[in-house]
Amino acid sequence: MGKPTGFMEFQRLSEASLPVADRRKNYNEFVLHLNDDQAKTQGARCMDCGIPFCTTGCPVNNIIPDWNDLVYRGNWREALDVLHSTNNFPEITGRICPAPCEAACTLNINNDAVGIKSIEHAIIDKGGESGWVLPQPSANKTGKKVAVVGSGPAGLAAAQQLARVGHSVTVFEKNSRIGGLMRYGIPDFKLDKRLIDWRMAQLAAEGVKFQTSTFIGKDAPAKGTTNDAKKTISPDELLKRFDAVILAGGAEAPRDLPVPGRELQGVHYALEFLIPQNKEVAGDGRNPIRADGKHVIVIGGGDTGSDCVGTSNRHGALSVTQFEVMPRPPEKENKSLVWPNWPMKLRTSSSHEEGCNRDWAIATKEFIGSNGKVEKLRAVRVEWKDGKMNEIAGSEFEMKADLVLLAMGFVSPEQKVLDAFGVEKDARGNTKADTENYRTSKDKVFAAGDMRRGQSLVVWAIREGRQCARSVDEFLMGSSVLPR
Repeated sequence: MGKPTGFMEFQRLSEASLPVADRRKNYNEFVLHLNDDQAKTQGARCMDCGIPFCTTGCPVNNIIPDWNDLVYRGNWREALDVLHSTNNFPEITGRICPAPCEAACTLNINNDAVGIKSIEHAIIDKGGESGWVLPQPSANKTGKKVAVVGSGPAGLAAAQQLARVGHSVTVFEKNSRIGGLMRYGIPDFKLDKRLIDWRMAQLAAEGVKFQTSTFIGKDAPAKGTTNDAKKTISPDELLKRFDAVILAGGAEAPRDLPVPGRELQGVHYALEFLIPQNKEVAGDGRNPIRADGKHVIVIGGGDTGSDCVGTSNRHGALSVTQFEVMPRPPEKENKSLVWPNWPMKLRTSSSHEEGCNRDWAIATKEFIGSNGKVEKLRAVRVEWKDGKMNEIAGSEFEMKADLVLLAMGFVSPEQKVLDAFGVEKDARGNTKADTENYRTSKDKVFAAGDMRRGQSLVVWAIREGRQCARSVDEFLMGSSVLPR
């Protein structure tokens, strides 16, 4: 795969980025994909390792050695075909996936992993620029109708797969634009939303229909940052109109921090800040929550917290601090111990590089303010022993806070949808369905992505959407030619 001696001759080359001072001025993407020669050199580093652990590390099981080799040999269009054979939306994963494939790369045992994600990014961008990404409408229609509830990566992947085998597919979205949390949860500087529109045009040409501002359930949630619904359709009506229904909504119920002062103005869930910002960038009105000239504290050390950091800096925050309750991870993992699994190690995002004070093992005790507005935060340092958190005596401190953003993850999908359908749920509030057939306890109703597995990665959602589509096709037709 690639050049037999390439991994010894060439070093890993990371994608270039625009300077911090430039990218903080706007919400444009700032990561530059590799040029043809750079991608070829990176493809050359893929070694003939015998067992491609990268493929098993990838949730959609991308055939990575094959497209690395094709890029190395200059066969870009074939590389695009191989990439698309397992992944409906590489333009998304090539930008925002954390790349578990690279953690599993055999070269990563004692060297720098092959730059798999950067090669994927280069392939799909070249394919788009060259006009190679074309609609693939089915020549034969089955007469079967499928409703997909939710237009995130799981829903769109399932919709595209089912449309390509001839089913009539309608995607329902409660917001005014298609894309789910890809559209509204991920900042534009990480994922330009023109890419979603570009892919939507392909799906539409393949026969997929989109119905936005429509909530599927009985009682729609109150209108706000996460819901633009103007119409509600009951599950009974949907099941009468369609032969199968896929529940593919995202996990949007955030984890709260019930401490004194939580009710103060200026304390918000992360999505209450991020979603209106994406809408503002799209021209849908100004974000009412501002970080301009404020001391911002982000509680939660994951990707959502990082997105809050990057957005706050673009607003012009005076300072941005990010707290994480867990201990600081090691700078580097013990590869001999964890490879090929995803390692726990310190990760610094592009948003952190743009300006952020980070601190670990911090537990927030109270929000303090006056006149109903938050002014500072009281916290304490903690230590972890035998899996339990213990406060360190005498370590309490206060910090100025004009805006606090809670980014501690998500606990479940929209319960009103699941309750309206009457599907059985697991202990975490997700739809109960296995990965063999993705069927729920309700006849004709399937579930995939966050709706079934809980908060997870886009790449896992794509995998589940594809596999769920095959199960729906088998349910409708008795057999399926779709890949598993």
